[in-house]
Amino acid sequence: MPEFVPLAERIVDAILDSDPALASYAGDHRSDDRLPDRSVGAVAERVTMLRDAADALAGIDPDALDPQDQVDHAILAAVVERGIFELADVREHEWNPLVHNPGPLLHSLIARPFAPVEERLTALGGRLAAVPDALATARAVLRDVPRLHAEVAAGQFAGTAALIRDQLPTLLKEAPGLGPVLEPIAAAALDAFAEFDGWLRTTLESGEPGRDPRLGRPLWEARLWHTLDTELPAAEVLARARQSLETAGAQLREAAAELTGGPATDETVRRALGALAAEHPDDTTIVDLAKVTMAEATAFVRDHDLMTLIDDPCLIEEMPEFARGVAVAYCDPPGPLETADVPTFYCIAPAPADWPPARIESFYREYNDHMLRNLTVHEAMPGHFLQLAHSRRFRAATRVRALGFSGPFVEGWAVYAEELMATLGFGGLPVRLQQLKMQLRMSLNAVIDQLVHCEDLPESEAMHLMTAQGFQEEGEAAGKWKRALLTSTQLSTYFVGYTEMSAIAAARPFGATPKAWHDAMLAHGSPPPRHLRFLLGV
Repeated sequence: MPEFVPLAERIVDAILDSDPALASYAGDHRSDDRLPDRSVGAVAERVTMLRDAADALAGIDPDALDPQDQVDHAILAAVVERGIFELADVREHEWNPLVHNPGPLLHSLIARPFAPVEERLTALGGRLAAVPDALATARAVLRDVPRLHAEVAAGQFAGTAALIRDQLPTLLKEAPGLGPVLEPIAAAALDAFAEFDGWLRTTLESGEPGRDPRLGRPLWEARLWHTLDTELPAAEVLARARQSLETAGAQLREAAAELTGGPATDETVRRALGALAAEHPDDTTIVDLAKVTMAEATAFVRDHDLMTLIDDPCLIEEMPEFARGVAVAYCDPPGPLETADVPTFYCIAPAPADWPPARIESFYREYNDHMLRNLTVHEAMPGHFLQLAHSRRFRAATRVRALGFSGPFVEGWAVYAEELMATLGFGGLPVRLQQLKMQLRMSLNAVIDQLVHCEDLPESEAMHLMTAQGFQEEGEAAGKWKRALLTSTQLSTYFVGYTEMSAIAAARPFGATPKAWHDAMLAHGSPPPRHLRFLLGV
């Protein structure tokens, strides 16, 4: 029988080498001068490599391994099987142009000072030189693109071109000797972006709707199984989410009655949320307000001794254009294999510039001062930023957990963190109301995710669910409808992850302090919650 650790390391190396994007996200810089090759031949080679890896892992007896290696074996097998499923069954690279956007890979070299500027610019030159071929490959393999995906891609690719035009010259001032080499490469890349933009716009102007972005139940349920890495069937996820809607709705009515002094009704909820929504930022103040809320949340975690704080840098800034159009905020951490001292980015998108004034007002009513406090808890403190900082410090005999990043663990922890902070009084009753509204949103995310892709839920019904039962502003609901079509199964990770992570938190052993138990939950990387249960003996 082969030894697991050297086999796992060989498989990790093969996966990282075959996917420069995954390598960059993981913090492995050996492929920083390359873009992913999504040509037919390269994808076939990757599938063959993954199938060979699956066969090799099947030859290992996990029961003969120690607990950490048992978990790594299961995670690596799941990573490999999901990779095969995505490339061979979902085949998103053949219909979703967003998969082909090199923007994040270019931005990571420009924005993160993990190496001297000359080294990063040299790698950037390699990636820019690869852009024309990568976009030619995209045009060759993309077929029947859904109209919504083409529209969002047009905006994101324009943002990537702007990134090259606007930020590369600034970086070149730090290494002017590389200018004569990189400027013509950048110009050729910009020409390729212009050509791809023309291709996208021709696709849009044709009036063809493209394929239906809904996956259908068989493919969606298979993807859900791979995404969640849990035994929970889709029907049970839907039933639990609907029950959660009822529970959180009743709690929200009680909290609204407490805030306003009125009866515990939906009308009281609307009145309470309307009063809180009136206190909101705008395009010019939202990032500064996020910085204030970060300081408040950090002080609250420290004062209540909830978990160990980590003094890593976190930069709060406006979301770059190439990343907009899917979510309103994100946390972009250094990869778990990163060795340099580089920051996490907590990015917030202002309202889209082409929105009418009424929708912009609606957007900021949704992301009001109190909701922004809750958002900062989720994305940063003690949510994603702090959890991922702990995760990066985990070390095992293999690098498997650097690849086996579990969405349900990461999102589940962040939603649990929201509830923990609000329950302890962070932001007072106003934040408690917003967090309960977020509980409704989380549950609706799972409902809509499934009904959109499996039961052809119409947009009008989804909007009514979100605005009526979920008390969401029209702008937020419209954005979530788009996100449900642009992604699949990701919106279910919040609810399923929260139910699993909050159950583990509630299983704190007698005598253990909340801080000790939270630290123990954060001490194993970001594994699927079922593996965390095993490692903690829950």
